[in-house]
Amino acid sequence: QVQLVESGGGLEQAGGSLRLSCAASGRSFSINRMGWHRQAPGKQRELVADISSGGSTNYADSVKGRFTISRDNARNTVYLQMNRLKPEDTAVYYCNAVGIADRGTYWSNFDSWGQGTQVTVSS
Repeated sequence: QVQLVESGGGLEQAGGSLRLSCAASGRSFSINRMGWHRQAPGKQRELVADISSGGSTNYADSVKGRFTISRDNARNTVYLQMNRLKPEDTAVYYCNAVGIADRGTYWSNFDSWGQGTQVTVSS
């Protein structure tokens, strides 16, 4: 099993910046894509940004030009630099990783989620 631990959320004023981190750990695994999703109260969870092992990225239109996702493959860690924050960015942010993991006698796909970290942006 692959575990994800997030950090870096908190309270920030509109226009400010926050940086989220997510580190993956486990027995033996290879991550294909890592990313961040968010869920605001009363809304569905949505993709914010993700990144492949090769560095290709996807961003939600609402965060393009403000958020930057990056990845340290050696540390199995993904980061989300959030600049020019807006009150509508307020949500619980969840880290996600997809890849293959060593189950002991075989390898199989995994799709893991972190516990979530709260980001609150005040106006």
